[in-house]
Amino acid sequence: MNSMDEINLLRQAQRQHQHHLMVRGIGEEIDLEIGPVDDPSFSGASLVAVTSTHDTVVHADDHKSLLIPCSQPGAADGLAPQQHLSQGEEHDGMLRSPSGHTKKKKKVVKKWREEWADTYKWAYVAVHDTTTRIFCSVCKEYGRKHRRNPYGNEGSRNMQMSALEEHNNSLLHKEALRLQMASKEKLQPPEIEGPVYVKALSKTAASILECVLRRDPHEAEYIQSIQEVVHSLEPVLVKNAQYIQILERLLEPERCFIFRVPWIDDRGEAHVNRGFRVQFSQALGPCRGGLRFHPSMSLSVAKFLAFEHTLKNALSLYKLGGAAGGSDFDPKGKSDNEIMRFCQSFMDELYRYLGPDQDFPAEDIGVGPREMGYLFGQYRRLSGHFQGNFTGPKIFWSGSSFRTEATGYGLVFFARLLLAEMNKELKGLRCVISGSGKIAMHVLEKLLPCGAIPITVSDSKGYLLDEDGFDYMKYSLLRDIKAQQKSLKEYLKSYPHAKYIDDAKPWSQRCDVAFPCASHNEIDQGEAVAISNSGCRVLVECSNMSCTVQAVDILRKAKVIVAPAKATAAGGVALGEIELNPEFNLMQLSVEDFENRIQDAIKQTYERSVKAAQDYGIMKESPEFLVHGANICAFLNIAQAMTDQGCV
Repeated sequence: MNSMDEINLLRQAQRQHQHHLMVRGIGEEIDLEIGPVDDPSFSGASLVAVTSTHDTVVHADDHKSLLIPCSQPGAADGLAPQQHLSQGEEHDGMLRSPSGHTKKKKKVVKKWREEWADTYKWAYVAVHDTTTRIFCSVCKEYGRKHRRNPYGNEGSRNMQMSALEEHNNSLLHKEALRLQMASKEKLQPPEIEGPVYVKALSKTAASILECVLRRDPHEAEYIQSIQEVVHSLEPVLVKNAQYIQILERLLEPERCFIFRVPWIDDRGEAHVNRGFRVQFSQALGPCRGGLRFHPSMSLSVAKFLAFEHTLKNALSLYKLGGAAGGSDFDPKGKSDNEIMRFCQSFMDELYRYLGPDQDFPAEDIGVGPREMGYLFGQYRRLSGHFQGNFTGPKIFWSGSSFRTEATGYGLVFFARLLLAEMNKELKGLRCVISGSGKIAMHVLEKLLPCGAIPITVSDSKGYLLDEDGFDYMKYSLLRDIKAQQKSLKEYLKSYPHAKYIDDAKPWSQRCDVAFPCASHNEIDQGEAVAISNSGCRVLVECSNMSCTVQAVDILRKAKVIVAPAKATAAGGVALGEIELNPEFNLMQLSVEDFENRIQDAIKQTYERSVKAAQDYGIMKESPEFLVHGANICAFLNIAQAMTDQGCV
C-alpha cells in the first residue's frame, strides 16, 4: 500500500469515526495524559491521525502516518472535535481523558518515534458491545493479547498507543496484509500505456494489436510482448497478406489452466496459492517451457512467458511447441518439507495435462533441481510410470551436470559471436551482469576464460561492484555465498575495496557489454539512458523481455545492439532436447562435446536470425536486426506448420 492509499484510509476513518487530525513531526515531544479505565483491554478513546510535515509531498519511506488515542468530548453531543480543542492544546498535542473520569491522571512525556507509524497505520476505532475499542483494519481483531507496552511497566494497563504492536507483528496480521495488498493489485491493475509502435505500424498490423488490447486490456506483460513481435512482423504482413489470419490465431493460446494449490506448512497451518499453466502452441510439437514460483506470477506473466517460449523453441532446430506456468508461491524462507508438500500439491492438479507427447516443464525462477525432483516424483507416483518428460539435471540421475550451465554459457558464446562480427572480442571488455542466480553465475564463470572483466552481480536488495573485476578466486567466493543463501554483502568481508550499492541496479556503471539476467522489465526508461551513457554497445538478454517498451526505444536511438533472449537462450533449448533423447542415460558428454553442441546451436540460431532479417530488408547496421530477425524466423516456422495443419 502506497502513501496515497494510507492517506485515503486515514481520511475515510476520519469521516466515519470523527477522528481529529493533528500534525506532528518525528522527534517532537508529546504529552500523554492517560487515565485508568474500567475495561482492561481498551478505553473508549478514539484515534488521532498524525503525519510528518517535513514536505508537502508525501513519500512512503520518508513520511508515515499513524494513529494515537485521543479523547473526543464533543463526539457524544454531535459537535466536531475541533470545536473542543483549543489552539494551545493542538500545539502541545495533549490527549485528554474521556469525560466522566475524575481519577488522577498519570502524565507520560515521550518523543514521537517514526516506528510508531508502521504499528498504527492500520488502526481504527469502532464500537463493540457498547465499548469503543481499537481494531486492526486488516483482520478486524482486537483484544488484550495484542498489547505490549514499550515503556516497561509504566502505564502498562492503559498504554493504548502500543495496543496493536504485538498483533501487527504477528503472522496472522502479516498474512492478512499480504492478501489485502494482493487483492488490491488485482482489483486495480497497473495502468497500461498506449502501444509505442502503433502509429508506425501498418493499418492491418495495428488492427491486430488493437484487437488484443480490447480482449485482454489488463494483461500488461502479455500485451508488451505482443507489441515487440507485431512491430517486427510488419514487413512480413505487408508482403504476405495470408499471414494476417495466422498471426491472429497464434496470439490466442491453445489452452490456459488456472487451479488452486492448497498446502500445509510446518506449523500445521493451511495455505492456498494459485497455479498456472499456459500451453500456447503445439503446432511444431509438444509444448516445453519453464515453471516459475514467484509472488509476481499471474496469468498475464504466464501467457507472456509461454509466448516467448513458443518463439524461442520455433527459432531452434527442434520440433517443439511453447508453454509456461508456475505459481505465486514464494519458496524463499520455506523449509524443504514445505516446498516438497507444495510441489506435490501443485503436481496433483498439473499432472493430468502433462505427457511426453503433450507438455513437459523445465526450470525457471524459483524452480531448481530440488523443486523439479519433487515435482517429478509426484508426477511419477500419479501417472504410474517413469516418463522422461521433465528437464533438469536430477531427473535422469545419469551424471549430467550441464543443464544449468547451458543457458549461461550460451549467452557468452552469443556475445562472442556477435562481437566477432564487429571485429571485436570479449578479452579486456568490462561486463555488467544483473542477477546472481544460476544463469548469472554461469555467465560470470564463462566470461573469465574469455578474458573479459565482469564487475557486477546483483540481488533483490542492490548490486555488488568490484572495479578490479572478478577472478576465479572471487567467483568461488561468490558461489559459496550463494550456496549458503547469504547476502552479497558477505563479499565485502574478504574484499573490502568492493562496494555494495543498496536499492539500485548496476546499469549506470561504465561497461562495454551488458548481461541482464534477473527478470522481465528490469531495464526501464531511466536505466536505458544510463546504459547508453555508460559506453555499452551490446546488450545480451538472458531474462525474457528484459527491457520495457520505452527502454527499447532509447536503446535503439542510442544504437545499442540488443540480442533477444529468444535467440541467446538457444543453448538451454539444445541441451533440453538432448536430455529428452531416449539414449541420454547412456551418454557421457565431455566438457568439450557439451560446449561444441552449445556453440553449434548458438551459431545456427544467429545465422537464421540474420538471414530472416536480411530477407525482409533489415540490415546488420540496424541495432534491432537480431530482434526483428529472430521474431520473423520463429513466426515463419510456426506459420508454415499452422498452414499445413489447417484451421485448428
